[in-house]
Amino acid sequence: MIISNAYAQAGLGGGDSGFMGLLPIVLMFVLLYFLMIRPQMKRAKEQKQMIEALQKGDEVITAGGMVGRISEMGDAYVTLEVAPNTEVSVQRAAVQTLLPKGTMKSMK
Repeated sequence: MIISNAYAQAGLGGGDSGFMGLLPIVLMFVLLYFLMIRPQMKRAKEQKQMIEALQKGDEVITAGGMVGRISEMGDAYVTLEVAPNTEVSVQRAAVQTLLPKGTMKSMK
C-alpha cells in the first residue's frame, strides 16, 4: 500500500497537563491587567479628583481645546471666561487639564 495507517498515540502526562495548558492564558490576563487596565483606572481616578477639586478662578483646557478661566461653577456645568465679556458653559467632565495660574496671560 502507498498510504500507511495512522494510529492514535498514547497520552503523555497526567492531570498536570490541564493546568499547564491554562497557565499561558492566565499569565496573559495578568499581564493585560498590569499593562493596560490598571494604568487606565489610575488615570480615571486622577481625572475625577481634578474635576472635583476645580475652583472659581482656575484656568483650564476643555476636551475641545478651549482655554478659559472658571467664572461660575454648578453641579454639572462650569462657565468659562474665554475672552473679556465672553463666557461659555461646558460640562464639568469636559474639563481636561488644569493649567497653572497666569498661563492665559502668557498666551496672548
